[in-house]
Amino acid sequence: MKSNNQFSISDLVRKINLYLDGDLNQTEERALMKEIKANPQYTRILNQEKKFKEFLKARLQRREPSPALIQSIKDSIYEKINA
Repeated sequence: MKSNNQFSISDLVRKINLYLDGDLNQTEERALMKEIKANPQYTRILNQEKKFKEFLKARLQRREPSPALIQSIKDSIYEKINA
């Protein structure tokens, strides 16, 4: 964050992503929202990041691990426990 209480664009995007992921505490969230409300450009960036995150969620699918992979992990854990 810059000393004049404004964010660089990269800091802003990082903070917005933390906010969208629910990783900011209440104080950080309030400070971010105050800055966003005071700056129309920041509001546009927030909206872009929200739309991008929604796009990714809609387009990307999580693949289930194969039963062979699950068994391999279990076997590895079992071997380490019993070593």
